[in-house]
Amino acid sequence: MADASGIPLLSMRGVAKRFGASQALDGVSIDLYPGEVHALIGENGAGKSTLMKVLSGACRPDLGSMTLAGDPYAPRGPRDALSRGVAMIYQELAIAPHLTVEANVMLGQERTRLGLLRGKEHRRVVREALGLLDHADIRPDAIAGGLSVGAQQLVEVARALVGDARVIVFDEPTSSLTERDAGRLFAVIDRLRARGLAIAYISHFLEEVKRVARRYTVLRDGRAVAGGLMEGAELRAIIAAMVGRDLTEMFPRVPRQAGAPVLDLHGLSGRRLPRRADLQLRRGEVLGVAGLVGAGRTELLRAVFGLDEVREGRVTVHGVSGRSSGSPGDRIAQGLGLLSEDRKAEGLALGRSVEENLTLSALGRYSRLGWLRLRGRRAEARHWMEAMRVRSTGPDQRVGALSGGNQQKVALARLLHQRADVLLLDEPTRGIDVGSKAEIYRMIGELAAGGKAVLMVSSYLPELLGVCDRIAVMSRGVLGEARPVDRWTEHRIMEEATGRLAGA
Repeated sequence: MADASGIPLLSMRGVAKRFGASQALDGVSIDLYPGEVHALIGENGAGKSTLMKVLSGACRPDLGSMTLAGDPYAPRGPRDALSRGVAMIYQELAIAPHLTVEANVMLGQERTRLGLLRGKEHRRVVREALGLLDHADIRPDAIAGGLSVGAQQLVEVARALVGDARVIVFDEPTSSLTERDAGRLFAVIDRLRARGLAIAYISHFLEEVKRVARRYTVLRDGRAVAGGLMEGAELRAIIAAMVGRDLTEMFPRVPRQAGAPVLDLHGLSGRRLPRRADLQLRRGEVLGVAGLVGAGRTELLRAVFGLDEVREGRVTVHGVSGRSSGSPGDRIAQGLGLLSEDRKAEGLALGRSVEENLTLSALGRYSRLGWLRLRGRRAEARHWMEAMRVRSTGPDQRVGALSGGNQQKVALARLLHQRADVLLLDEPTRGIDVGSKAEIYRMIGELAAGGKAVLMVSSYLPELLGVCDRIAVMSRGVLGEARPVDRWTEHRIMEEATGRLAGA
């Protein structure tokens, strides 16, 4: 519930910011009230992150003004913002993994006497902050890198509380969390709200936004185009405001027909996971793999692609069988392509160009006597950028400067450029906006209709039910039977994902 006085804790008025020719923000105004969660919604590139960078002092606006508790607010940097009570919890956690929880919480706000750290006071305030979050189970002396992602996120929230934060911004906080950790985070946010903090919440998961926020603002092309109370708001109308059109099909279905088997797994097991996987993937179909985080889904794809060791079992590709998957190079030569769930760390070279990323796994195609044929490579890059509708300034643009959805299109285009027939897609829409998701879903359907075989891992059950032809559930490292999608519901999938755990 917002402050009964109706006075915002933080106001932003007419904020504008330009980067070169790009107008990132164009006169955005927003109010954050004490005791309220305000959701910021929009596609990648809509201006959400830039707005929050202005709020946190990471960049200065070209125009506009801000007030905090009625006073002018123009932070000189993130540390100045934190000292005035504005804290950011980023999607990419700012944790020093080799330091203790206590050291991480107090980092940059250490308390000293005569040049010496006041250790007892540090431990006391850290315990108090963790206690306020109802997580006294996290030990101050524990090494932060040994904690779960969810617990590391709570360490960042504790750091904000020690800094007497009055405004906290959560940027895509659940994108890497398990369902259990996400639930714990929502409970923490409820406690922060009850203590009178103003919270800005950025997420692409609209069902999640419905759960946590009281009000919302939709950004599109750097402008605030819609907003209001979340109660009673229709998700379809919010999505239409985000993408600038009525998105009639969230999960577009492309007609297709399954053909001959192209990938067979028999008794496949890895060093630790998977424990056992039997599967037949056919040309022209999309087969989804569901399951809880840690069940072994990612390990299954990595074992098939040759990144993880195969302990026993057979992998058969195009009728050629082998006990081990060999190297990723061997698998690429056989027509397999892997899309990693972590595109920033594994899937893309963010500092390199779109062209380089798109062609990296098949550079030999452009090599002659040790020289690269750059003209041919450029032509191929342009072809696939056009085919996958990649929005960029051109092949030379650094891929790290693209939106999440366009980065994912580049990663997919690389698999097609290397002529992969079997696409192993691990969380293909993680961290991208609703409009880009619908585009990716259509592309996956079109690829299957064109004869590709798609094995797709996802934690988002509506996605699996909306996109796939068959679904198999992995539980505790064991892959269940793949059944037609019309025989599944979200409830049935969760029953199978957790049922083996309960009966183990």
